Amino acid sequence: MTDHPATPATPAAFDPVTAPGTVLVLVDLQQWIVDRPSAPLAGADVVRAAARLKTAYEDAGRPVVLVRYARLDGSDGGPDSAFNRFAPAVAARPGNEVVTKYGIDAFDGTDLADRLRRLGATRLVMAGITTEYGVGESVGTAVGLGYPVAVPEDAVTALAAPAHTAALHAFRRLGATVTTTDTLLATART
Repeated sequence: MTDHPATPATPAAFDPVTAPGTVLVLVDLQQWIVDRPSAPLAGADVVRAAARLKTAYEDAGRPVVLVRYARLDGSDGGPDSAFNRFAPAVAARPGNEVVTKYGIDAFDGTDLADRLRRLGATRLVMAGITTEYGVGESVGTAVGLGYPVAVPEDAVTALAAPAHTAALHAFRRLGATVTTTDTLLATART
């Protein structure tokens, strides 16, 4: 049976960057994914927002987890291949956790839940590509595990704008907070 995190204050009641228990999870920000067509934002825009969050978390000494997708059959050269490198602005640094997934959901078939437990996670900020697939499935699982989740809408994008909008509505229905990178970072400065 999976242990559920303690129920913390709502996202608006804590500093989303420096609060103990808050973990940033970035999903599928490998360069080949970032370079694919997306909407309503280009992948490069998402990387810029995600990099701002990542820097703030690292500067505050808070955990950052990078999730990458790799093909199970190895036809992409494997998780550590040049093909699967993260976009340079969000590349893994010492102290970052890296999780490799072989499906859509960052939790499915990975040790992400165990890592979050080990990191003392009680709430998550999740961003990446795509809103309706990798991020969306992972947000759904995280909420199901009992984590309060915040998603900065300018740090996620989809294959098409309507899918992005629908995914953000679905996050709200699940109880996740949809916010912006600026709001998260401004909260950390107050």
